[in-house]
Amino acid sequence: MQRQPAVAGQFYPVNENKLRAELSRMMPDNISRKWVKGVISPHAGYVYSGAIAGTLFSRIAIPDTVLIIGPNHHGTGAAAALYPDGEWLTPLGAVSISSRLNSLLLQHTPYIQSDVIAHQLEHSLEVQLPFIQYVRPDVTISAICLGHGDYAALRDIGQGIAAAISEYGEDVLIVASSDMTHYESAASARRKDEMALERALALDGKGLLDVCHSRGITMCGVVPATVMIEAALGLGAHQAELVAYGNSGDVTGDNSQVVGYAAVAIS
Repeated sequence: MQRQPAVAGQFYPVNENKLRAELSRMMPDNISRKWVKGVISPHAGYVYSGAIAGTLFSRIAIPDTVLIIGPNHHGTGAAAALYPDGEWLTPLGAVSISSRLNSLLLQHTPYIQSDVIAHQLEHSLEVQLPFIQYVRPDVTISAICLGHGDYAALRDIGQGIAAAISEYGEDVLIVASSDMTHYESAASARRKDEMALERALALDGKGLLDVCHSRGITMCGVVPATVMIEAALGLGAHQAELVAYGNSGDVTGDNSQVVGYAAVAIS
């Protein structure tokens, strides 16, 4: 199974040389890298959120295997869709799926099932991959696309992921793909995002899910972020850091309706 790029040429350059040049610009290489268990990384077009994601990926160590978890923006396919064995293509080349991690995820994680349909058009996982490839070209990945779920189900998925990674026996970085508040003023977005990020930085997955629902915070990847936090806790995480925050208005100059972007590292 080979997953073709769905948004190359839209969210990021389709030309390999142009993509490498853009990644080089967004990812300074003179920063010491820190080992972490999980991150929240934005997934808008690189012109908008690439600097936030680049700051994150330039500061963390990328192990041999990465699990990317993203929201299902299109509502197609399985509710908890694991991309089957094979490879993903980007302009930087092919990335192999970790068949061993995939097998363990299916074994340990409730609700997860192999499914291609949910991944075909989904950009939230795809846009993370060039950053990861740029740092570690030989990386292998697993990819999960998630729809909605209540906290109990998301906790179970997170704990299953932790069990799978523990049996895998090697370092695995968990990338939760999410933008923050959508289409509000920069001031309103910041206020709402601070409430969500407070819970994420406290490693409170339930609190993050609850505050987004109760305060109308349109964090599109709150489900992947909640799952990542639960998995990281199961793997011994004890602290979190806000690496960067911004919004689309920082690029466009229009602060009347922005999308917020945050980079969080959990170790």
